[in-house]
Amino acid sequence: MDVALQLTTDSLAEGVAELTRRDPHLAAVVARHGAPPLWDRPPGFETLVQIILEQQISLSAGRAAYGRLERLAGAVTPERVAALTEADLRGAGLTRQKSAYIRGLAVAIVAGEFDPSGLMKMDDESARTELIKLKGIGAWTADIYLLMALGRADIWPSGDLALVAAMREVKRLRSLPSSDRIGRITRAWSPWRAVAARVLWHHYLSTPRSRVKVSAAKPSSRRTPDPSRRRAPKGRRSEAPSAKPARARAAAASSRSAARTPRGGRTRG
Repeated sequence: MDVALQLTTDSLAEGVAELTRRDPHLAAVVARHGAPPLWDRPPGFETLVQIILEQQISLSAGRAAYGRLERLAGAVTPERVAALTEADLRGAGLTRQKSAYIRGLAVAIVAGEFDPSGLMKMDDESARTELIKLKGIGAWTADIYLLMALGRADIWPSGDLALVAAMREVKRLRSLPSSDRIGRITRAWSPWRAVAARVLWHHYLSTPRSRVKVSAAKPSSRRTPDPSRRRAPKGRRSEAPSAKPARARAAAASSRSAARTPRGGRTRG
């Protein structure tokens, strides 16, 4: 597989079919909820800004912050954001750190030090390295951008708590898996790890739950996506998916999940 291949509806379907042949646990998720949506984002400055704003806060709070930035700048472009001061950005309700990160990103693009469009021609590791050079963009932010904006097929966002929680439920593990165990499990999904992530997010968003406290979630401090309603009992394995799901229920679950975009966990970078 070409490492720079962008996932499309067709290649996503190919990846889902391959993973369901290999892994009965992922096959059970697809049988119960249907195939996951593509959940793509347009590549470029705006999406990078959105992901930075979503670090460590809820999706709704991230959207609100982006809306304030958009009203302040008139349009979220590198030129307009670079023309603002960090004090301007803080006045719009952005934190000191995120004001510095977003303006620094804009200045780097305007100065020709960073070109988001150039990432599309790079392999996964080179693109990831180029992103992490930027202040405020760490491993998780880079991986989410590669996975959603560049549509890379074999990216796994390490430390994403929603994926860790979903993996525990889907694999019926007694406890949250260690990073080593996560690595062993995800290696078996290559070269479709980004597709497996979408299947697990689909499970997570389609399963009623209440908010998981960050302090209780190991091995990382990333937060989970917005919760639903019911808390799963502690210390027990999650219920196995129904062997004969109703087609209408599966279709409805897939439709509902398609309208909700996972961010994965949010982190400092």
